[in-house]
Amino acid sequence: MNTGLAPDGPLTAQVTNAALVGKAADWLAGGHRLALAFVMQTWGSSPRPAGSLMLVREDMAVEGSVSGGCIEGAVIEAALIALETGTGQRLDFGVADETAWEVGLSCGGKIAVLVTPVAGGGLPAASLKSMAADIAARRPVAISFDPTTGALLETGDAGSDTGSAQNRDLSGRQSGLSDDRSCFEFIEMPPRRMIVVGGVHITQFLAPMAQAAGYDVIVIDPREVFVTDARFPGITCFGGWPDEVMPDLGLDERTAIVTLTHDPKIDDPGLQSALVSPVFYIGCLGSRRTHAARCDRLQEAGFNEADLQRLHGPAGLDIGAKTPAEIAVSILAEMIIVERRGGS
Repeated sequence: MNTGLAPDGPLTAQVTNAALVGKAADWLAGGHRLALAFVMQTWGSSPRPAGSLMLVREDMAVEGSVSGGCIEGAVIEAALIALETGTGQRLDFGVADETAWEVGLSCGGKIAVLVTPVAGGGLPAASLKSMAADIAARRPVAISFDPTTGALLETGDAGSDTGSAQNRDLSGRQSGLSDDRSCFEFIEMPPRRMIVVGGVHITQFLAPMAQAAGYDVIVIDPREVFVTDARFPGITCFGGWPDEVMPDLGLDERTAIVTLTHDPKIDDPGLQSALVSPVFYIGCLGSRRTHAARCDRLQEAGFNEADLQRLHGPAGLDIGAKTPAEIAVSILAEMIIVERRGGS
């Protein structure tokens, strides 16, 4: 079957897996049929890592990417076949494979892709809905597939086939083929998230930058005029005091907190909420003198030296930043270093 398919418009390569699973559930609820395509394994110079996800709908709507564009046409074709047959399949692309040249993979890498339909012999619709619910609740997801047919496998110690993994230790685990290659496990941890206190000028640069880097972004400011849709299009905003809003957000190890208002009445309550949580990064805008005064206030509020060592103040890498955009770059870069390398 050669449909000569190409998606309508450019492929989206930077959408997070969490957003894609939610999109898939929305499509399903809207009466659409769809298939999922996962990168199972990569070798060499592959443009997308294992676990990358792409959605293909019966009307050829496409979201996500498995290669950055070079093999998507073949994967879309296989996904439409899976929707017809109810069975998935494994696809292998590499420079040693003539098919790879046909689809444009000449970058010296190899990719193994698993295509599976939702329903039929693939992923049950109920499992997809459960995955979306867990992700929305910031619970980890782990779900296993037969790497040849795309059929759903038992999730082992999770105790069911729903994909929920809240009782499993997934520390350090990533999506990929098992050691014996008998299953492909898709693992999705809660989305990386940045919460900014203060809808100020720097935030208007930092929020979309962090969003583009794959973070869910939330902006909190009790001054509601600072958190309007016009100032932060596409960003979740709350017009309330940070210590009132944050407890309902479930601050966890995949969350970063940045305070930017320069107003202790607003920033300090946010910092106090952050310091009693396991968030991985706490950044505070201001000079060293401002930060010293901040630390004195937090000590008076009962926080000790070990607590204060968690604060990154002044926030951001020392890159000589002057403009709001440059300061945003420095903060985001520091946050990524702390997350990826455990820097301080």
